Amino acid sequence: MRRPMLECNDEAKVSSFLSSALIGYLGLADDNEPYVVPLNFVWWNGAIYVHGAEEGRKVEMLKKNSRVCFTVSEHFGTMVHPVPARTDTSYMSVMLFGKATIVSDIDEATMAMQQLLDKYVPGYFSSPLSKHHVESYRSSMGSRTVVIKIIPDMMTAKEKPLNEQRKFYEGRTVKEDIGKY
Repeated sequence: MRRPMLECNDEAKVSSFLSSALIGYLGLADDNEPYVVPLNFVWWNGAIYVHGAEEGRKVEMLKKNSRVCFTVSEHFGTMVHPVPARTDTSYMSVMLFGKATIVSDIDEATMAMQQLLDKYVPGYFSSPLSKHHVESYRSSMGSRTVVIKIIPDMMTAKEKPLNEQRKFYEGRTVKEDIGKY
């Protein structure tokens, strides 16, 4: 990491961030051709789980090269400063590197899909997801759904905490901040 002062080594904070962030980016490569897909995801039992169609570019690339990068980043605000070069962004980001596999165990796939439902539509369904639904569901194009598991073998996290006094808001101008910082 080029700027070690931004590194976050607090495992509880990283886990909490991964549990609450909504969108992750799955980076794949095949024959020197990169491909990045934005996805809903869940951080569960030390792994990232995503789902998608059994057919398509993502799955084809995974079959050829299971090494992936999964990135999650959230912007918390822009922090102003009268010196333009000191205007900054508050954020947290996590990059995981590892191997992606298609989950073949129906119990694990069903539990992972339940975790996704609990994250994105908490309390919406009155009963848990059934294995039968996971096994039998087909998309409008006739494709089965697969669950993909990414077990990280390396993970890095960076954060720049938000300084509320410097947070930009609509209408704020440099005139208000001259002499403050």
